[in-house]
Amino acid sequence: MAETELLPHPHGGGAGVRRHFLLVAYGIQSHLNPCRVLARRLVQLHDADGSDPVLATLSFPLFTHRRMFPSSGKGELEEEVADGVISYAPYSDGVDDGTIARDADGRALRRRASFESLSAVVARLAARGRPVTCIVCSLVLPCALDVARENAIPMAVFWIQPATVLAAYYHYFHGYGELIASHAADPSYEVALPGLCQPLRIRDFPSFLVDTTGGEVGKLVNDAFRELFEFMDEQGHGAKFLVNTFDELEPAALAAMRRYLDVFAIGPLVGSSAEARIHLFDHAGADKKRYVEWLGAQLDMSVVYVSFGSIWTYSKQQMEEIAEGLRQCGRPYLLVVRKDGRQEDVSSCLDDAVLKGQGMVVEWCDQPAVLAHPSVGCFVTHCGWNSTLEAMALGVPVVAAPSMFDQPTNAYLIEQCVAGVRGERNGNGVFAGAELARCVELVMGSGARAVEIREGVEALKEMAREAAVSGGRADRNLRSFVTDTTIH
Repeated sequence: MAETELLPHPHGGGAGVRRHFLLVAYGIQSHLNPCRVLARRLVQLHDADGSDPVLATLSFPLFTHRRMFPSSGKGELEEEVADGVISYAPYSDGVDDGTIARDADGRALRRRASFESLSAVVARLAARGRPVTCIVCSLVLPCALDVARENAIPMAVFWIQPATVLAAYYHYFHGYGELIASHAADPSYEVALPGLCQPLRIRDFPSFLVDTTGGEVGKLVNDAFRELFEFMDEQGHGAKFLVNTFDELEPAALAAMRRYLDVFAIGPLVGSSAEARIHLFDHAGADKKRYVEWLGAQLDMSVVYVSFGSIWTYSKQQMEEIAEGLRQCGRPYLLVVRKDGRQEDVSSCLDDAVLKGQGMVVEWCDQPAVLAHPSVGCFVTHCGWNSTLEAMALGVPVVAAPSMFDQPTNAYLIEQCVAGVRGERNGNGVFAGAELARCVELVMGSGARAVEIREGVEALKEMAREAAVSGGRADRNLRSFVTDTTIH
């Protein structure tokens, strides 16, 4: 993201209390970008009908804030940064080095420090005439629950995953946890959740809900989700969840969850070409001109685009398999491998891939611009929800290679919507080259399955466009959420 100046908030001052949403985000790219888009959409709501302006402040950890705004200083927390639309107000976890606490005492200390720092943000905004009227947190942030409870501020959840994942988590903590856990070792076992059209197999559940390793991370994540739902249960049916999906994509899941929660489908929140994206890793050396020119020299719908997101790291074995799979495809490809996304030295694999294949390897690319390019014929992805929504919104067939988090459920939705195919990892968790090549041929070949998928993604693209257009269903749902949010 381009550096932003320290500016006064564009809507500072004024008489009366306006609706002011404090969006508290986890400090990673997959949370920051949709939260930033949501904040901007909230502020822009009044432009369409002349209603009272809505204010939005985005808050994330100080370590992340400093990476985004290097000129904001190293010691001052009180100074806000504004970009002319929204403002940014960081909070401190007491350590501010981007690390994760390794024990219970460390987690408790950071939660307390985050609570105190966020409470100070709330107090400063109130003192400046912009009191927070609603806190919106991305998924699970226990410190945000503490601030909402202590300050008696209404809270909503920005669910940055699909409604089907919301259904899986909700029912896990409302009567289905024992059933799911008792069959977690059987990938093919089917669980029928209330309201969903089809049962979910164990392999389709979010990974932490069916983790059989007993790992500490999974327990911590599940504990955080349990606390979140307990907190929201206290609010009854009025508990508000903003879901980054659209009604036409998940009608059954949304209708099912509206029996229990106040759910607003406000997606797809993928941003526009005019909105700068947040990038937390160094991509200063990226040569956009080079890969754009290369894409322009390829035939329409001929390129295999491969990217596994902002968290995934490649092992040497996985990189060798991807390189071999792309060679077997025999199609031009654009492969994204960050320098900080390599577990080992995989440069030799990449050199071989370029020498033996007909593609290009880059450290970074502007993903929406690449997906929108007419030469791109399919997207090989880890199936994070942001990437999945971008593919749907831009009409690109998907080869899904899910690994963890919500990715298995997202891959399930891809197949249900006839928007692509799901690749299978081997027993070591590696996406084999032969499997990659098989899946690419399924979605880019001339067979009936490929034709069906191309028709499916075109239909999804149109539905996403209609939902996201100004005044469309997502806008109306978001406006309903704002109207329903009581000012205390």
